[in-house]
Amino acid sequence: MDPGPRARPQALSTDTLTIGELSERSGVAPSALRYYERLGLIRAGRTSGNQRRYDRAELRRVAFIRIAQQVGVALDEIAGALAELPDNRTPTRADWAHLSALWRTRLDERIALLEELRDDLSECIGCGCLSMQRCHLYNAGDRLSADGPGPTLLFRRAERRVTKD
Repeated sequence: MDPGPRARPQALSTDTLTIGELSERSGVAPSALRYYERLGLIRAGRTSGNQRRYDRAELRRVAFIRIAQQVGVALDEIAGALAELPDNRTPTRADWAHLSALWRTRLDERIALLEELRDDLSECIGCGCLSMQRCHLYNAGDRLSADGPGPTLLFRRAERRVTKD
């Protein structure tokens, strides 16, 4: 991925953080911060001794990256979304709301899948057979194999739950 203009050094403000400070405040390891910088997700200015300095606004970007990853968004998608943020000002509440709305559907789908898993997993394990091939309750005669690999019944119910809402 080409980091583009975000990789260029920026002028340092008087309120900056070292990589250690950014790591401590964000809960992200310095190695991950350097990786995010290489991808153009965050940027750092440099001191005359070539040490990284991050504007405090980068804390918001790192928090956004962490949350997006928790939802299952890939780093290249996160980079595309962050590229929409302004370089010359701190993002506003509206900027962040726009970005989070991009992934609302994905989050709804993930919630539905987790709810199905929560609701049905105990029943499946509770029956004692522990096999979707031999299960007489959910998969008599292994009929679900015709739907493809993986937990197709669970995916199907989660999909219905999302479209119903």
